[in-house]
Amino acid sequence: MPPHLPLLITGIGKTPAAVALTRALSAYDDLSGLEVVNIGTAGALRAGISGLFEPGVVVNHDVNADVLRSLGYDPGERIVVGSDPMVLASGDVFVADPDLRDRLAGHSTLVDMEGFAVAYACAAFEIPCRLVKHVSDNAGEDALDWPTLVDRSARVLGEWVSANYAQSGP
Repeated sequence: MPPHLPLLITGIGKTPAAVALTRALSAYDDLSGLEVVNIGTAGALRAGISGLFEPGVVVNHDVNADVLRSLGYDPGERIVVGSDPMVLASGDVFVADPDLRDRLAGHSTLVDMEGFAVAYACAAFEIPCRLVKHVSDNAGEDALDWPTLVDRSARVLGEWVSANYAQSGP
């Protein structure tokens, strides 16, 4: 990462990501002009998807939204963060099961474990958020090799950050 940018490593999963980002944002006296860029890996939910993406929608895939709606509550499980129609499903379940992958593929293209929490915290603080994801695996059995696949994704993401925020911070 370029040294002039603040870096926050949130940990794995929605809860650690939400707490880490909320703590970091709370330390700022003035949030005006601040933008959060969440970079990380994602699993592809459909065959043939690879590379770097900036989904414009993120959904919380492990909340039972339909049941909550039937009880009269809005679960707020969908957040628009950009103009791209690509949907990132985000949840605390590490997706390596083909049945779950196929179910998620019915409404999403990529899956991760932090994007929704980051977008939710940013929305609460009323600051813009970008989600930039590099496909590390196909959210199937190969996802279990994530520890060996993440290095390649980290390099691609680092190059993207350097190219897009070379001189000034987000």
